Amino acid sequence: MTLRLYDTATREVRDFVPLVEGRASVYVCGLTVQSEPHVGHVRSGVNFDVLQRWLRHSGYDVTFIRNVTDIDDKILGKAEALGRPWYAHAAIMKRELDAAYAALNVAPPTYEPAATGHVPEMVELIEALIERGHAYAAADGSGDVYFDVRSWPAYGELTSQRIEDMEAAEDADPRGKRDPRDFALWKGHKESEPLTASWPSPWGRGRPGWHIECSAMAGKYLGSAFDIHGGGVDLRFPHHENEQAQSRAAGHPFASYWMHNAWITTAGEKMSKSLGNSLTIPSVLQRFRGIELRFYLVAAHYRSHVEFSFEALEESAAGFGRIEGFLDRVGGAAEVEKGALPQGFADAMDDDLGTPAAVAVLYDAVREGNRLLQAGDAAGAREQAGAVRAMLDVLGLDPADPAWSSASGGSEKADALTTAVDVLVRGLLDQRAQARAEKDFAAADAIRDRIKAAGIEVEDTPDGPRWSLNAGSTV
Repeated sequence: MTLRLYDTATREVRDFVPLVEGRASVYVCGLTVQSEPHVGHVRSGVNFDVLQRWLRHSGYDVTFIRNVTDIDDKILGKAEALGRPWYAHAAIMKRELDAAYAALNVAPPTYEPAATGHVPEMVELIEALIERGHAYAAADGSGDVYFDVRSWPAYGELTSQRIEDMEAAEDADPRGKRDPRDFALWKGHKESEPLTASWPSPWGRGRPGWHIECSAMAGKYLGSAFDIHGGGVDLRFPHHENEQAQSRAAGHPFASYWMHNAWITTAGEKMSKSLGNSLTIPSVLQRFRGIELRFYLVAAHYRSHVEFSFEALEESAAGFGRIEGFLDRVGGAAEVEKGALPQGFADAMDDDLGTPAAVAVLYDAVREGNRLLQAGDAAGAREQAGAVRAMLDVLGLDPADPAWSSASGGSEKADALTTAVDVLVRGLLDQRAQARAEKDFAAADAIRDRIKAAGIEVEDTPDGPRWSLNAGSTV
């Protein structure tokens, strides 16, 4: 089955045909590092991480670029409110974002360009747009430069809108615009802003507008034409519409496919700082492991809106616990060799990254493996476990991946804790075995109940008792 992806521009699922056979070039709009990353922020990172993993598994040589916006109005405002330099604030928030990605095993991109490191490329692109008659410097002496939307007849094609139906752009003072929908390519320096937040340009000191950043960085690292542009659905307009217009107006074909992940909502509203309903990654990870949160995000289709709740996350964590429990019963994930991917899993992933159907195949393999274990077919169960590990690996959820040990925030401490718990539990299990040998079944049951009350499940197997933590246990 050929990989097929939903293209937002054409509103249809299309066969993925890369510009260069065997290679895939992907640009994803990263975050504006203005505040602590929350669950809604990282969904895009996780979803497009699954895309790059599947492309690589499918044999493509992938160039994956994900930018960081480290200068904009919100960063300047947050930094001023906190009494710190804007660049220091951006750096602090970037470190928090990196930690959040690491905690969810989001593989690093091929390169992660920052907006502030590419101002010369942006200036060059703006100059090309002015020369072609698609941009102009404001006549009010502000130093602002705008894209002339009416100079580009195709403006609005990505989101199927007519210029007349669009609201005015809100990214700059409208007084210097020819049309209220014209958007800022360059913002002249204001006395109220730090001088460090400006760069020299042919139009005076200033800083780039938001939209020009991605066009310049995508062009530098992927060329004038590339395969896939991705980001959150909220970026379709105006950000991606403006990116496409200015890039094509400058003579660049730009992206062949547009992919957008849906929102995570709480109480039906987009999760965001402005609504006060955001859930930062560190706070969520106090209650759940990173691998459990990633499973929750991966199990939903990337184009499906997710209504976040801790109850739903608990159910998802319990489901993942059953997967881990099966791997533990066959000897542990690290002891199982990865096998071949089931065809049903591959077909689901090729169908627009159909992770819900892929996870269903994963659960089927776990159920079959448990059935084989119960029937005494250890070899068959181990074969199923190999398929399970292969599927988990594609989804970035393999418990044996060293990245999860690093993400735990100190694998040595975690290993020491596991060893200590193992010694204590096995001591109790030895006492239970002694009680059963002496036919003191009441004492044996009491010991088992003590272990269970601590959040630990015990399973009696032909090779002796095995223990595991209950999903969601705080032990």
